Amino acid sequence: MLLQGKTIFVVEDNMLNRVTYQITLIQEGAHVVFERWGPSTLFGLKSLPHVDLIILDLMLPRGENGYHLFSQIRTVPQFSQIPIIAVSAAEPSEAMARCRDLGFDGYIAKPIDEQKFPSQLLAIIRGESLWSIH
Repeated sequence: MLLQGKTIFVVEDNMLNRVTYQITLIQEGAHVVFERWGPSTLFGLKSLPHVDLIILDLMLPRGENGYHLFSQIRTVPQFSQIPIIAVSAAEPSEAMARCRDLGFDGYIAKPIDEQKFPSQLLAIIRGESLWSIH
């Protein structure tokens, strides 16, 4: 199991994507914590004893976005070194450039490749950057 013992915090509002992540990542041994986005997102993240990776959807409800959330998370000292990646259906050429400029550790375009996804996440947890459109 590639992600055995890893805790992955996922901000994703789409239920189908959440189910896909959950099945794919739990099969690989990960502990997955989901948040839809809202005022409690940072509170939920802070309540975890340990996080290995944060996955952000870029297009969130109520006018929010993953770019803004990324900036909020990075202001919290305990999360300054945790890898954060975007997994999004946003236009990759624009989204990847913006993610790189902000300091994300990677970008994976939706739809994810369920076979590659666990190894892609493990690479990021191990300190590699990943910029993939499939």
